Amino acid sequence: MSEPLTNGEQEYLLKIARATLEKHLINGEILEPQTTNQHLWQKLGVFVTLTNKGELRGCIGYLEPVEPLILAVRDNALAAASDPRFLPLRSSELQNIIIEISILTEPEKVEFKDIKKGDGVIIKKGMNSATYLPQVWEDLPQAEVFFGTLCQKAGLETDCYLKGGMDFYRYQADVFSE
Repeated sequence: MSEPLTNGEQEYLLKIARATLEKHLINGEILEPQTTNQHLWQKLGVFVTLTNKGELRGCIGYLEPVEPLILAVRDNALAAASDPRFLPLRSSELQNIIIEISILTEPEKVEFKDIKKGDGVIIKKGMNSATYLPQVWEDLPQAEVFFGTLCQKAGLETDCYLKGGMDFYRYQADVFSE
């Protein structure tokens, strides 16, 4: 990320995510966000997380800079509303939904020993991969649990991170929410 987003830019992206969900769930339409702010048109990795009364309701994103930030927020808000781990979000839930956006730095390949608490982590082994955003450490502060469940998320054995043949990546995130 070239420079951090301003508070105003963060608030605007949160409004885009909220308006996207409302327009889609209530009217079945896709929001076409507009801005002349070039900072919001840069390509960055981004995740949109939805929670309902503190419980995860959806979390989808791009690890790599796939599309302009403003469009990535829209598209990942829509995808998070249909996260396959949950039933699709209903319009009746919107009032209880809290939106969180994570803007990611580019992932860097590292050795396992170089990962520290607070890093976003990607694991890859063959065709299997999974990631945890940096804020997952708050819920899973013990490294064994963090990495064990990350291995499970990737469809691997819980101790996969201790065995060879695995690639590790780390990244940071600028996280903000409603």
